[in-house]
Amino acid sequence: MGSISDIGKGVTIKYDNKLFKIVDFQHVKPGKGGAFVRTKLKNIETGQVVENTLRENDKFDVIRLEKRNTQFLYREGNIFWFMDNETFEQISAEESLLEDKIQWLKENMECGLLFAEGKIVDVEIPLFLELEVTETEPGVKGDTATPGTKPATLEGGIKIDVPLFINKGDMLKVDTRTGKYIERV
Repeated sequence: MGSISDIGKGVTIKYDNKLFKIVDFQHVKPGKGGAFVRTKLKNIETGQVVENTLRENDKFDVIRLEKRNTQFLYREGNIFWFMDNETFEQISAEESLLEDKIQWLKENMECGLLFAEGKIVDVEIPLFLELEVTETEPGVKGDTATPGTKPATLEGGIKIDVPLFINKGDMLKVDTRTGKYIERV
């Protein structure tokens, strides 16, 4: 059994016989009465996000996740295929599970699949990727002194802001959590 102190972003719980991933939460300690937690829960099976308030006497289980190292193979419509690095088993995941991570996936990329009770609940991608600039305005000599930025398109169609000295063909290190430029490689 879990308690409201176990709640955190990304934690998977079983509540009302359904698996939920906690998307967001806020602990509230009012002046009168017991503490409670306002949560946004994502139903793992349907992808629906619901708001819920959990109190100290609410019953739920914190689910332990199993991680399997995989390699992203390809996309087929809205199904993404991964291969387990140990068993070579091919595993499919629906587009709704990947959400904002889709733009970062490249063929043969190493990923982690997180399972709860035999179902995929999340996909872990590398925190930093090295991507090539496919389109941007050319840099002008002397632009390195000012801290301005310009738009650039990276492989895979990802659009980010980069410093003025970046040119087409440059390799950049990008943070996949924020989508921000880190450095030129």
